[in-house]
Amino acid sequence: MNNSNLKMKDQFNTALGNLIDKLLGWFNAIIENIPNFILAVLVLIASYYAARHISRFVRKLVVKRVEQHSIANAISRVTTVIVVAFGLFIALGVLNLGKALTSLLAGAGVVGLAIGLALQGTLANTFAGLLLSFRKRIKIGDWVETTGFSGEVMDINLKDFTLKEADNNIVIIPNKTILDNPLKNYSLTTRMRIFLECGVGYESDLEEVEKLTRETIANTFDQVESAEDVEFYYTEFGDSSINYLCRFWIEADSILEKLKAKTRAIIEIKKAYDKAGVNIPFPIRTVQFDNKLNINNASSNQKS
Repeated sequence: MNNSNLKMKDQFNTALGNLIDKLLGWFNAIIENIPNFILAVLVLIASYYAARHISRFVRKLVVKRVEQHSIANAISRVTTVIVVAFGLFIALGVLNLGKALTSLLAGAGVVGLAIGLALQGTLANTFAGLLLSFRKRIKIGDWVETTGFSGEVMDINLKDFTLKEADNNIVIIPNKTILDNPLKNYSLTTRMRIFLECGVGYESDLEEVEKLTRETIANTFDQVESAEDVEFYYTEFGDSSINYLCRFWIEADSILEKLKAKTRAIIEIKKAYDKAGVNIPFPIRTVQFDNKLNINNASSNQKS
């Protein structure tokens, strides 16, 4: 019994000695690494404040080139994360935690791959929004046409592209769709060409019609300096009229202004034609009967 007690006492003393040695080793390691720990903390604090100042600076730079505040905020936040992550990696290196740093990078890579696969469409729209925001040829207020829609650009954010059509409808298009399809920007030029198609009666003096049309357009629009600047071409002998095409340039940067100009041109041409007696015929169909109907005989047969 005494031998067993002595044996248990020896085992307890040995375990206690090992525990004390382990704690002393950890304590000594902490004491030795206090300078590194303090330095790592200082690196993290410095990276935090550096991230704040750098993100503000980046935001100011982005705002000068991009009108969308959502894009500028997103870029500044990404900058903050990058700076803080860089400071964290330096701090781990100062603490000689190379294995932890390697594991952290590996885990970040796996998590990033999983998130990228899960949010593939969202990330595509996000990067497309960033690219669209830095394109100088597309900005808020422009009148554009893409994927069958046309209107004024109201907003470009990280998810979608917002248009306001001429009838005041709002169209929201994913950013990726905008990059993958052709886009026509009417606001890049201040000139637009108006196309007018009409027809006059076969009895009309075609040279007089051409002269009258050219002069009417030139007198209606200040942008048209002379009648020679108006293009006029007869195109075909129609069923009821001789048809023509008239083209001229105006100063406009939206489809709405183009439609207003075309409406004004049609009104003024109609007034000029009415005053000059030029006929704009509507389709007429003549029905011809080769056998003559005898109405008198038909009525007498009905009476009998």
